[in-house]
Amino acid sequence: MFSGLMPHNNGVYGLAHRGFILKEDVPYLPKILKENGYETVLFGIQHETKWEKAETLGYKKIIKSETKSCLDITPLLIDYLNSNPPQPFFISVGFSETHLPWPVVENVDENIKVPQFLPDVIEVKKDMAGFNIVIERVDKSIGEIIEALKRNKLYDNTLIIFTTDHGLPLPGAKATLFDPGIGIFLIIRGEEFEGGRKIDCLSSNIDLMPTILDYLKIEIPENINGKSLIPVIKGKTKEIRDEIYTELTYHAGYDPIRSIRTKRYKYIRSFDFRPFYYPPNVDPSFSKEYFRKLGYFEKIRPFEMFFDLEKDPLERENLIGNSEYKEKIDELKNKLLKWMEETNDLILYGPVLLPENAIISPPWAYHPNTLWYGEEKWG
Repeated sequence: MFSGLMPHNNGVYGLAHRGFILKEDVPYLPKILKENGYETVLFGIQHETKWEKAETLGYKKIIKSETKSCLDITPLLIDYLNSNPPQPFFISVGFSETHLPWPVVENVDENIKVPQFLPDVIEVKKDMAGFNIVIERVDKSIGEIIEALKRNKLYDNTLIIFTTDHGLPLPGAKATLFDPGIGIFLIIRGEEFEGGRKIDCLSSNIDLMPTILDYLKIEIPENINGKSLIPVIKGKTKEIRDEIYTELTYHAGYDPIRSIRTKRYKYIRSFDFRPFYYPPNVDPSFSKEYFRKLGYFEKIRPFEMFFDLEKDPLERENLIGNSEYKEKIDELKNKLLKWMEETNDLILYGPVLLPENAIISPPWAYHPNTLWYGEEKWG
């Protein structure tokens, strides 16, 4: 989000706390804003480097809290906003709430809503009940932050961006390239961002950094993968791209997959032999246990998948062998390969080795906390 680069280009193609670090020469948003006179401040989560090196990301101040929960972070942020902070400022605020484990609800309301991509069963309802509790906490914190901005007469001159990096940490979402994993919310409020508008265009996390710089009239670095959304926001065009590319290389474990998605179609390619849902990349939950009983951690994932999202929005029918779609499949497959070559994707040269001293979970692990140490290791 802050580099405008795909993971295989910025160095963070795995988890920072497991040894994947942002490259030093990456044009990073906090660095750029700092160089342009902004007070750059970090509250809560950063997922780009080791904590002792967080200053190298371009933050002038790092406000540490007891935990990464909004319950601890929000009061510190409000104190900062009350202190007449230097302007202009850029504040990055990261909450941990949406990560598992969530609170366990003993008596679950049977009418609780379940996301469409998940089965309507008690195990999933238990997870969603806990999820709703932490979401309510975050909503309350966002409201308190907005009130603090208004109280300190900062609200009208502040661009507020509310987003995340991936979907729910449940089977079929996070650590997959299905839509529930790559679909995120992006809510922006500020001058020129009139309220009540829903913009239907293809966009990616990598577009956030150039969008912010374009909005602030700061020069956008040349060699990035992202594009500014400002032309769409100003109504000059309806789209900035015809397709988006998504990828996963490492999470808890090694699961190299790539995809290309248009508004109607999606093609996914796996680059290693894996179960349909890769166990160490799925966080422990009631839902995970339900899917384990269904055999999803033993069922083999096809190396190629193709979906007609207009007819099959839940991505249930793999059309890779369907002759009716052969021309479209070949088109997206070739586009994906060309994009990988143009962006020098590491996976083109074989298994992507771990950085020195990095740690992963082995392929046979069920729990992400099962760790694998060794000198030469990959998936």
